[in-house]
Amino acid sequence: MRKIILLSLLVLPLFSVAQETLSLEDCYALASRNYPLAKQNELLLQKSSLDTEVLNKGKLPKIDLNAQATYQSDVTQLPISLPNATINPPNKDQYRATLDFNQLLYNGGLIDANAKIKEAQTKTQQQQVEVSLYQLKTRINQLYFSTLLLQERAGILLVKDEQLNSKIKEVKVGVKFGAILPASEKVLEAEKLKIKQQLTEIHYDKKRALESLSTLTYSTINERSTLVKPKTATDFNTENNRPELKLFDLQNEQINLSKNILSKNNLPKVNAFGQAGYGNPGLNMLDNTFQTFYVVGVKANWNLFDWNKSKTEQQALSVSEAIVSTEKETFVLNTNLQLQEMENEIIKTEEMISSDSEIIALREYVVKSSDAQLKNGVITASEYLVELTNLFEAKTNQKLHEIQLALAKANYQVIKGI
Repeated sequence: MRKIILLSLLVLPLFSVAQETLSLEDCYALASRNYPLAKQNELLLQKSSLDTEVLNKGKLPKIDLNAQATYQSDVTQLPISLPNATINPPNKDQYRATLDFNQLLYNGGLIDANAKIKEAQTKTQQQQVEVSLYQLKTRINQLYFSTLLLQERAGILLVKDEQLNSKIKEVKVGVKFGAILPASEKVLEAEKLKIKQQLTEIHYDKKRALESLSTLTYSTINERSTLVKPKTATDFNTENNRPELKLFDLQNEQINLSKNILSKNNLPKVNAFGQAGYGNPGLNMLDNTFQTFYVVGVKANWNLFDWNKSKTEQQALSVSEAIVSTEKETFVLNTNLQLQEMENEIIKTEEMISSDSEIIALREYVVKSSDAQLKNGVITASEYLVELTNLFEAKTNQKLHEIQLALAKANYQVIKGI
């Protein structure tokens, strides 16, 4: 009893590994989560937050500490002398330390507008990341369905191998009783070796494909993983929901916000300022002593004429907007062409699959007849193998068409952004 339990504990992990399954959606999710580019979304958000914080600091008062000591070759003096009064000219060496204060009062909302465009830029960059990640799906589809086809071919070959094992046993009995030629057994054994070669080739091809899929999804996919054939329902009437379309909209939104900033650049700007200092001389130039002083006031600035700079920049942004529109129009046109191709591919493959079952039924009938003829020594094992190979070739074609259909449907969904 203890041996049975121990054997069960040893076999269970192997069984669980062998039964590990992987779906197409799993691969999409792994790539979206693990691909290095996916980390940029969080980084872009952090950068946007820091950029906005820097912009908003423009609303805070600016305080500067300044100090200077100078010596000048000449100073202001009165050209006349006054009776009963002595006016000493300022010293040629002068000293001053000031604390300057500047507070923005009004700039037409330029800071808030710049903060909005920073936010729009971040959304655009994040959407570009989504577009790049989305484009991985097409590459994943190719690898996934190539591996799935190898998996299906291996399954068909194993069934063929089992059928040959059964047939070899029957042939041995026939050879023993002289009903079948001894060479027939060797023909079937050679076919088994050929199947072994094909299975070995499939094993390494699948291993290579899964390694590529692992690299693309930045994950470790077990060689024994079983890929699940997706059941995709294709609706040709759904709207296009590609992430590129949202990217074009965000680019236009960013251009409109840039136009808004241009309109605010020429609005008046009002600042309050103040200066407190200590120096020799102070504000009274005729007092050659160190003294404190201060100045407060309000300053306004309004650029009334900029030589049509803003107008030209507006025109440039309008051209950029037109460029984005043409890019979007071109993208939609190319996408519609790809969808038409995929629609035709889906319809064509479905029609081919509908006749595959009929072909297989006919081939099975022929193999059954050949089987009886081989038992009776009417035909050779080579002739039987021809019909058996034709049958499994038909089954392989059916699986190939089914995988091609699933791939076409998956690609259709990717093209349409479903």
